[in-house]
Amino acid sequence: MKDILERDRSGEPVSCDDPDYHKIKEVILRAKRLTQQMNTQVLGCEELRALFSELTGQEVGEDFRLWTPFFTDFGRNIRVGKNVFINHACTFMDRGGITLGDNVFIGPKVCLITENHGILPSERRILTSKPVTLCNNVWVGAGAIVLPGVTVGENSVVGAGAVVTHDVPPNTVVAGNPARVIKTIPKEGTL
Repeated sequence: MKDILERDRSGEPVSCDDPDYHKIKEVILRAKRLTQQMNTQVLGCEELRALFSELTGQEVGEDFRLWTPFFTDFGRNIRVGKNVFINHACTFMDRGGITLGDNVFIGPKVCLITENHGILPSERRILTSKPVTLCNNVWVGAGAIVLPGVTVGENSVVGAGAVVTHDVPPNTVVAGNPARVIKTIPKEGTL
């Protein structure tokens, strides 16, 4: 039988009442400690990168920028590419995995959510996680929410306040609730 952390990350339903749920709680407590350090101290870029690297278990480069406060429920399932910027007050619920490609720009108060509860009252203590992927050169505007299982295609823009419930094709701008395609981004040099 797979470990609860493997089951959770792979999208299998996991109950808060599972006898091994304490393993998930341990990771959550670790993330809380590290984000509290990040959010309650005045830190230089190098110190902040070191804490974020510890949180995710993956070293980030000198081109990584994060403005605090930053909130996450898990931390260890976040992966970032090169030249990523995360503005202040973002929430990443990453149990299902969050991948940010190169040159991703995240506006303030953006929520990337990989977890969901069952809809029936008897299923609400069960979580199912699905990954969120932001491909290279994606820009997510202030206050947008990207929900479980969504991939935002390369070069796309998610408008401020959008609620993204489905995949976003490459080279498009989406906005609204639910988000819908409002325009195609022209190729570089064709404007």
